[in-house]
Amino acid sequence: MRSSGMIWVILVFLLILDFYVFQVLRHVTQGWSVRSRQAMLIGYWVVSIGVAVVFVFMPQLGADNWPKAVRSYVFATIVGLFFSKLIASVFFLVDDVRRGVQFTAGKVIPKARAASDEKEEGISRSAFLSWLGLAAGSTLFGTFMYGFTNKYNYSVKRHRLSYGNLPSAFKGLRILQISDIHSGSFTDPVAVQKGVDRIQQLNPDIILFTGDLVNDRAVEMEPYKEIFSKLKAPLGVYSVLGNHDYGDYYQWESRAAKEQNLADLIQLHADMGWRLLMNEHVVLEREGEKIALLGIENWGAKANFPKYGNLSNAYKGAEQYPFKILMSHDPSHWDAEVRETYPDIDLTLSGHTHGMQFGVELPGFRWSPVQYVYKQWAGLYETDRQKLYVNRGFGFIGYPGRVGILPEITILELV
Repeated sequence: MRSSGMIWVILVFLLILDFYVFQVLRHVTQGWSVRSRQAMLIGYWVVSIGVAVVFVFMPQLGADNWPKAVRSYVFATIVGLFFSKLIASVFFLVDDVRRGVQFTAGKVIPKARAASDEKEEGISRSAFLSWLGLAAGSTLFGTFMYGFTNKYNYSVKRHRLSYGNLPSAFKGLRILQISDIHSGSFTDPVAVQKGVDRIQQLNPDIILFTGDLVNDRAVEMEPYKEIFSKLKAPLGVYSVLGNHDYGDYYQWESRAAKEQNLADLIQLHADMGWRLLMNEHVVLEREGEKIALLGIENWGAKANFPKYGNLSNAYKGAEQYPFKILMSHDPSHWDAEVRETYPDIDLTLSGHTHGMQFGVELPGFRWSPVQYVYKQWAGLYETDRQKLYVNRGFGFIGYPGRVGILPEITILELV
């Protein structure tokens, strides 16, 4: 529950930011017609005040009872507007600092932004930076809005992984990985069904799910249980738990309720025909040859993410198999324990980061804010003979969209 003191601190900051942006709008619209300028400036404050009112009075407005989709979109729009104004203000601040330095140095003595602009030919530096800031902020906000259309736009990523120690019977094994379903965020069962149908059309040999089936509560999966129950593969469907699956971020009425939720979630995996691995391993067999599939509970090396996982228990008895695959939700586990202590685990599969659902992926270039927190945040990583694959997530959480980082279905072919 948000404290009233924190709410008012945030509100004051938002109003200061709004006033700062408003001053720039007043300046750059000086040449507009009176009617157009008034419509722009009045509209700006109508939207800004409306956002502030919704932010402060969401509990009184019964936001918890709003339809899930409406609540998500309203929250995302508020956040999008905030970051758009913040980005624009960076450009405005650069201009203000520039003019401040000029004033201090005695090069220019501006009485106002307009007076300074009159001294420069063509478009002034101030006007240029102001328009550039507004363009950057507007582009960011438009991008956030466009991202709403991508949340069910599933992308299939294909990789061939070469191993010298892979038993011959498993050459050509097609592993399909999905991760981070976050069923509590879904609002369109038909779109989700299309994603599941796409998985089945790929005809994988085995399906591996690397955690975060729900946002918090097992009941979130009920509308989608039948859909995901259709996932089938010759070698089976296996799964592990992610940090959200334990209900740690939800206010339960009692400890017993939280424990029952986890028990219900575990039962859900079984009801869907998924083999949930809880700090254990299973043996996969083909033509008399065997490899080990290990699965652990959530284990995170970052921040305060819980360490429920016990790789030692999962590994015990798997030493004898020539090839090992590990399912571990959080990719920070790879550097923190897997590579150092278990060099014979050939392939680790993770998720967790979602690629932050925001970034840029071009041939030869990738960027997302999440890379400043997670060294391995999306795609394939290799060190010596060990490989890690980080799935970008099937679902979404928080922001109901995807910008540049699409929801992912992964096909890994072992050769």
